[in-house]
Amino acid sequence: MDISIMQPYLFPYIGYYQMINCSDCFVIADDVQFIKQGWIHRNRILLNGAPSMITLPLNKDSYVLKINERSFAIQEGTKGRSTFLNKIVNSYRKAPEFKTVYPLIETIINYDDNNVAKYLINSITEICAYLDIKTEMIIESSFKLSPELNYQDSVIYVCKELKANRYINSIGGMDLYSAEQFKKNGILLKFIKTRESLHYRQYYNTFVPNLSIIDVLMFNSLTQVKALLTEYDLIDGRG
Repeated sequence: MDISIMQPYLFPYIGYYQMINCSDCFVIADDVQFIKQGWIHRNRILLNGAPSMITLPLNKDSYVLKINERSFAIQEGTKGRSTFLNKIVNSYRKAPEFKTVYPLIETIINYDDNNVAKYLINSITEICAYLDIKTEMIIESSFKLSPELNYQDSVIYVCKELKANRYINSIGGMDLYSAEQFKKNGILLKFIKTRESLHYRQYYNTFVPNLSIIDVLMFNSLTQVKALLTEYDLIDGRG
């Protein structure tokens, strides 16, 4: 069995969904510390030919809290949801798939639970359903991992619990894991890398890569997106 583990992000780039799609089981790490400068509550879209940040506001709280202990400040009477949606409309109303994709984005944004983990898990699940991705999803907090485990040991523990023989991680974490340690536990370590050749037509001639999945969906038919999901390579772990 192939599994991957990743924190829940806000409309992450296509590489995130490539990782889900190539796995038999995807574990959503809702029980790790919230990273302020990460992609949990923000991402990038295309605006006037350049990357532009989109963000959902957070309720003020301690940054030592876990993802599943934080909440978005998007309760009734606030403008967080409408501001987000207005920026999507302004950016993509002339995109070829806008009429198909915008209702999906609107439904996701209007989800009625402000808990960060639950909100993002719903978002990921909805996008996967649209893309016809059938990968099983499990919430990491259900394993009740010991706080004494470091992140690599936690990953190995989850792999063994799920009887996985291959673990697939995003390429950005290549220096965090030892292939030898995984091998000792009967697990092959792989890293997924989106091909640099992946591109599609946006508004302008110069392609802007690694934007939110929203950008991919707005400019590509479902058939085209499914083809883009296969544009990756699996690289052996090291160390």
